[in-house]
Amino acid sequence: MSTTDRLAQLRDALKELELDAFLVSSPENRRYLSGFTGSAGYLFISRTDAVLATDFRYIEQAGKQSSEFRVERTGASLSWLPEMASTASARRVGFEAEVMTVGTHTAFLKAVAEADVDDGLTLVETSDMIDKIRATKYEEELALLTRAIEITDHAMDEIGPAIVPGMTEAQVAWGLEKSMREQGAEAMAFDIIVGAGTNGALPHHRADDTVIQNGQPIVIDMGAAYEGYCADLTRTIFVGEPDDTFKKVYSTVLRAQLAAQEQVRAGMTGEETDAISRDVIVEAGYGDAFGHSLGHGVGLAVHEYPRVGPRAPDVLADGMVFTIEPGIYLPEWGGVRIEDVVVMESGRARVLSKAAKIDVDL
Repeated sequence: MSTTDRLAQLRDALKELELDAFLVSSPENRRYLSGFTGSAGYLFISRTDAVLATDFRYIEQAGKQSSEFRVERTGASLSWLPEMASTASARRVGFEAEVMTVGTHTAFLKAVAEADVDDGLTLVETSDMIDKIRATKYEEELALLTRAIEITDHAMDEIGPAIVPGMTEAQVAWGLEKSMREQGAEAMAFDIIVGAGTNGALPHHRADDTVIQNGQPIVIDMGAAYEGYCADLTRTIFVGEPDDTFKKVYSTVLRAQLAAQEQVRAGMTGEETDAISRDVIVEAGYGDAFGHSLGHGVGLAVHEYPRVGPRAPDVLADGMVFTIEPGIYLPEWGGVRIEDVVVMESGRARVLSKAAKIDVDL
């Protein structure tokens, strides 16, 4: 999908909201629409013009990466916004309310008030408009996501079997990061989670100097970033011979995950998809131990649309990429989470994650 096509989608949305232009400040949305990867700048997109406003550090880079945008150099003053709006005859300019800080919004309002242009300019709050467009992935995006997932899978399959008692969580995390970097990951999509033993009951525990013991479950959540696109993978392993508690909890989580992967269909909501896995866990007696949503979209951000959870109204459609990651967390014992990334194709989910899972009787 070309930049022109993406801008056309945004402009259609502007018409629906009766906006004359849109101010983009989210780094992911900025990259999605323009290709610009710099760390500072705004897009100003009207019905007829597309401008990338950035400071002197990024002018040359912006020119190379964003050929369909007119690049404007900005300084400390924010007077460029009312000037651009006036040039474009834009009175109603939308902005990303979930991204822009209160301080920045206040500064823009001050610049508008002080500008020597028509005082009819109004900044209009919007929510997740571009994010919802990004929810549907196209061929080139899926290729980059697939490569990020392949890198992540390889690291898990390389490092997971090598974990032994006496290693620390931090050592495991470094081994995983090193493996992903060596395969071409440009960064980690997020801080690697390694939760050994009781730490596994903390869904977002960060790897520390905890020493791994024999007879412990270990929750590992990780993902490579490749050309801007993020992978997200969770596997739970066991050091030593799995005991009956682990087998019961693990098999419950795996059944819950496989049920959702097999039964989800295009046209279902995130809430309906979540219920497929949640019902399996509730019936097994662990309903109170599954406290987070079943999944989330993945792309330029590791958490994006569609939402897949108990109160998620988002309708799943072909081209959407999201995780399916049920979990059970038991204080003073540990946890189990299993996460794959899937893509909706021909109305059903195709699993993209290939890293090995523990073979248990279901």
